[in-house]
Amino acid sequence: MNMSGIFARIVALIGAVALLWRRLQGAAPPPAWGNTPKIPEARPQGAIPTLKMPTAQGWSDGQKPTAAPGLKVNAFAKDLDHPRWINVLPNGDVLISEATQIAGPPRSVFHYAMQATMRRAAALGVSADQITLLRDRDGDGVAEGRGIFMEGLSQPFGMALVGDTFYVGNTDGVVAFPYAAGADRITAEGRKLVAFKPGGHWTRSLLPSADGKKLYAGVGSLSNIAESGMEVEEGRAAIYELDLADGTSRIFASGLRNAVGLAWEPSTSVLWTVVNERDGLGDETPPDYLTSVRDGGFYGWPYCYWGQTVDDRVPQDPAMVAKAIQPDYALGGHTASLGLCWMPSGTLPGFPDGMVIGQHGSWNRSTLSGYAVILVPFEDGRPSGPPRDILTGFLAPDEKVSYGRPVGVTLGPDGSLLVADDVGNVIWRVTAA
Repeated sequence: MNMSGIFARIVALIGAVALLWRRLQGAAPPPAWGNTPKIPEARPQGAIPTLKMPTAQGWSDGQKPTAAPGLKVNAFAKDLDHPRWINVLPNGDVLISEATQIAGPPRSVFHYAMQATMRRAAALGVSADQITLLRDRDGDGVAEGRGIFMEGLSQPFGMALVGDTFYVGNTDGVVAFPYAAGADRITAEGRKLVAFKPGGHWTRSLLPSADGKKLYAGVGSLSNIAESGMEVEEGRAAIYELDLADGTSRIFASGLRNAVGLAWEPSTSVLWTVVNERDGLGDETPPDYLTSVRDGGFYGWPYCYWGQTVDDRVPQDPAMVAKAIQPDYALGGHTASLGLCWMPSGTLPGFPDGMVIGQHGSWNRSTLSGYAVILVPFEDGRPSGPPRDILTGFLAPDEKVSYGRPVGVTLGPDGSLLVADDVGNVIWRVTAA
């Protein structure tokens, strides 16, 4: 066993002791979900925060997630290389960005421990840095056509086609490429529209406006709570707006620690996002969240959370706290809610209008959370009730191994729901049973 493996074992032992000690402090808090969540008081975990992450196992032959009653699920494509995000082109081609987090220099003993834990869970490694093209030519719900659409990218994540230009959200910026309808591959040189700082929260989701004039990009923070100072966080923890006509860009909204999935609510044309909140304050404190995004809005990070609840670990700025906007809907503590798409009523039987969310799953709480695909129902442009499970069963009952971890979600060309699974290396397809 190498030194990293030995250290991972030590981390697991220390983590187990810490978990036991924290469980002895009292009953686990109820999940912080919904429009008016009950968020427990913060209990800073100090130098030994909770670390608990299942070992990545993958799916055995014939095994698959559990679909909600009335639904079924099949593998649209298998044997991918850490598939993260999905983009469906107008001609029905399905594009999959394949990338993973790359280990940087450890900033602390805890950071080293976190990296060891993430390697065991297949959340850290060598990035494929490519986009794969999938085609289901015979319409049977399985992609028999596959090829490399783009390669040599820089941790690609978000993708968007606007007219005859294909945009890629690399970790270090948004790049534009010429595209011809039905193309099997893009090899042309790209044109960078905006540069982003790499490292830390590395994903760069993309969403075009309905008129094709603007492009929105999510850029996460470098760190948990700006522990290396705000200077290195400049231009991060934000959603950008890019003007595709004149090439300018600006921060559209800020104070969003790690805004990943982006989606439009169609009846109001309002932008929504899912955000991964800070670590080290407890199992349910604070919850990740789904929120509408206001132009110029500030959502609290790093000074406060869920409105104006101050994080005492952070040097404070009262003026920023005073203007922090409370999010719309809590998604539970550390669920790692990443994927987001709007799903109209009737797409899946029994499911109303709402936002579908891919919850990648926790690594830093005593009882794991997430590891599911859910729908948050909407009425009149707002979340309107408790979440509904679409897919579960990604996690073993004893929480020791994960078979898969859902990430990107989108509607397929045939009206199905497609889900990227970056541990199982599968694209799942959900339809009526």
